[in-house]
Amino acid sequence: MKLIRNSETSHMFWGEIAPSDHLVQIYDTDTVFIDALEGYVAGGLRSGDSVILIGTAAHMDELESRLLARGLDIAQARADDKYIRLDAEQTLAGFMVDGWPDEDRFQKIVGGLLERAGRDGAHVRAFGEMVAVLWAKRLFAATVRLEHLWHRFCSEGGFSLLCAYPHSGVTNKAGHSMKQICDAHTHVITSFGTLPN
Repeated sequence: MKLIRNSETSHMFWGEIAPSDHLVQIYDTDTVFIDALEGYVAGGLRSGDSVILIGTAAHMDELESRLLARGLDIAQARADDKYIRLDAEQTLAGFMVDGWPDEDRFQKIVGGLLERAGRDGAHVRAFGEMVAVLWAKRLFAATVRLEHLWHRFCSEGGFSLLCAYPHSGVTNKAGHSMKQICDAHTHVITSFGTLPN
């Protein structure tokens, strides 16, 4: 796992994301988070990657406004399945059973998305905010389990994945779970210079 400061996530960094990279950002403000997500997504679209976004409406709306301001043709990317946007809560509802991620359901949903996005041989970049939604509900063990499902799928499927958590949700009580989450990623992006605890 490599620790990266938010200030180091330049255009160059986002352009060098490798297949199977699994990144997590621990952010202190929404602006810092959306800045990084914008770089990740715009870098992918500009290099011909397909992008899958599973996030909250507020964050996805802000991201789309920024991408449009950059001159990216989101409507055409959406029509070509190069830009697939889903709601985090609705997607979670498709595979959570009694507060726990069901592996078969998860693989069916994510596998279908990857097949759709990568059908022309395009590299896929995914962003998932479902883990942050579970974390906010204090379902720490379920969050760790979902991260491990994503990590395995990412390694086997050859796509890059960015996850994100607000630093405000990282408490001492959840410190062990957050360490497990960081350990499940190839890169940890933070403003703090150290791993959260």
